Amino acid sequence: MKRLPVIFVVGLVLVALAVPMSGGEIGFGGEAASPAPSTASAPTAVSPSASAAPDASGDTAAAPPSATPDPTVTPVPVADVPIVPVTRFRSAVSSTSTKEVASVLAGESKRYDALELVAADADAILAALEMERPADADRLVLAKDAATLTKHMAKQKKRLGFLRAAEVTSAVRALAWGKRTLFGIGRTTTAGDWPLTARVPLAATDFDPTATWTLFAGGDIMLDRGVAQTLKIKGKGADFPFDGGMAEITSRYCCSSFGWRLPRTERTGAAGAMRDLIEGADLAIANFENPAPNKFRYHTSGTVFSADPKLISGLATAGIDWVSLANNHIGDAGRNGIIQTIRNLKKAGIASGGAGKNITAARTPTILEAGGQQVALLGYDTIARYYHADADTAGSARLTKKTVKADVKKARDAGADVVIVFPHWGTEYDPTPFPRQRALAKAAIDAGADLVIGNHAHWAGAMEVYKGKPIWYALGNFVFDQTWSELTMEGMTLELTFHGSDLVQARMRPHIILDKAQPNLLDPAGDGRVVLGQVFEASKGLLPW
Repeated sequence: MKRLPVIFVVGLVLVALAVPMSGGEIGFGGEAASPAPSTASAPTAVSPSASAAPDASGDTAAAPPSATPDPTVTPVPVADVPIVPVTRFRSAVSSTSTKEVASVLAGESKRYDALELVAADADAILAALEMERPADADRLVLAKDAATLTKHMAKQKKRLGFLRAAEVTSAVRALAWGKRTLFGIGRTTTAGDWPLTARVPLAATDFDPTATWTLFAGGDIMLDRGVAQTLKIKGKGADFPFDGGMAEITSRYCCSSFGWRLPRTERTGAAGAMRDLIEGADLAIANFENPAPNKFRYHTSGTVFSADPKLISGLATAGIDWVSLANNHIGDAGRNGIIQTIRNLKKAGIASGGAGKNITAARTPTILEAGGQQVALLGYDTIARYYHADADTAGSARLTKKTVKADVKKARDAGADVVIVFPHWGTEYDPTPFPRQRALAKAAIDAGADLVIGNHAHWAGAMEVYKGKPIWYALGNFVFDQTWSELTMEGMTLELTFHGSDLVQARMRPHIILDKAQPNLLDPAGDGRVVLGQVFEASKGLLPW
């Protein structure tokens, strides 16, 4: 790991120690702020003070620095460390700027009420931003450490903060500084290209931007029925599904044959933005919701699918690396169709998992390399037991607590640094997980999985965090022809950033499917609020962020 240059301070620099208060915020110069009531969800900002005051334990702030350095004290190493603007995980905001930070401190921002910093780094960060402490102390909130600041962000809808890059986790939304970001697809991977650094005492760990890598995850892909009609009969071609850009909903009208209100839409530019996301990721995965056998049949209706294997080329060209075959349609072309699908995907350069020639093959983890990490992928189905594999029969892998425990261990024993469980489960057109589904998700995490990404509902579903690990119960449709409701036309893709084996950022990107086949991105602060709102509504009590 390449470390940033370290500059040793000549002589001793004594900084007045901040005194912790209840709730994790502290005052400068040793003055403790009044603790907030235990029922309050928001901390209270504090003013600087020159006096030293004891905290609950009786500790006091350090005395003012002496004019004569003590030669017996070892100098504290400091370094220019990258810092990152952050806000709450649920925010639809993607960036901030010097101008916006200044407006927050001046009390003129309409987006944020206050700036929050870790107390020990506050002066250095303000200096890096070329800002001074605000005249109104309520505009600057000081947290005792990064963990406290992170917790505050989850509760505060209108709070902007800064953290050392090494302290950023998926519990907050890391923002771009102007057009540059340290996280996500299109991120800066060279330390010298990141414009925000603060000179702070060096910590035990640092942030190496070259150690980051990204994962793109999509929901259900089906290449038969209406999708095949668009791609083959209407001549859009195999690449069309992934050429989508940005779109917006211009109005809504009533109604589909199922009685659902439908959106009127238009493309607003940025053609190929979806392809850029997939291609730009170090690893891209999705659910392949149909077989693609050698002898396929085009279906104009119904719920039995089989895809033309020639259409697989569109996935490969877009950069899809792996698909799960563990779903309730993989056996629609017979057991031999499963084997042929695996072979046809492999010919196109796409790995697959969750199904195989027998139960051993179906449960074997796929291990791929991304960002120097060995990433194991395990696909499972809980819906179509009639398509499950056994010792001598091709089929899908069934998800049970026992199997996932054994399979995650097998993946770890094979050298996996990151393990992702990718189940097909839940109830169609219901975003809320049921108890048995949640129990299986927790069993996967308990077994040692790093995250769980589910599908099948055809709606974007709830998100849960268990033991610090994220679970997405359903991403919704990705390439599908269910145009009879807005919620089946919309879904989300995941843009996940890892630092080594640690998930440090998670972004849910909403989209809407146009022409029965092409997902186009929605503005998360605009029309994307429908699908993201559904996710957060279904996540009540499950998501601490």
